[in-house]
Amino acid sequence: MELVNPGIGLFFWMLLVFAIVLFILKKFVWPPILQSLKDREHHIEEALHQADVTREEMKKLKLDNEALLKEAKEEREAIMNEARKIREKMLDDARTKANAEADRIVESARVQIENERKAALVDIKNQIAEFSIEVAEKILREKLQTPQDHEQYIQRVIDGKH
Repeated sequence: MELVNPGIGLFFWMLLVFAIVLFILKKFVWPPILQSLKDREHHIEEALHQADVTREEMKKLKLDNEALLKEAKEEREAIMNEARKIREKMLDDARTKANAEADRIVESARVQIENERKAALVDIKNQIAEFSIEVAEKILREKLQTPQDHEQYIQRVIDGKH
């Protein structure tokens, strides 16, 4: 029955081991994960800033093109057509690149976070399983110290009385 209803001592040691594992995770595992997330966020912000800079450059180009249009009517149509084509291409390229880069960064961050979360969970589960097995082994060794204890336990298991 001690396995079903653990004693205070067992509960205390399990709680202590869990607290130690939690402390180790907090001290050594979570800071790199959080730093990685901050780095990803910073990279995304830089990409968005670059897109804003490109938009500002586009505004400046547009103003320059309007000044040139006022100076020469004959060149006006050619310059306007060329400027529109360049502007559209640059905007499309900048938008496409910024969107693709942002999507790639976000997806990469999601995948990395998910992988690191899964790895941490697997590690925690493995450690808990190892601790549980060790505790169960120690309890059985303590409880079954003599050959008579072994025989009595085997007989109870056979009879179905656990």
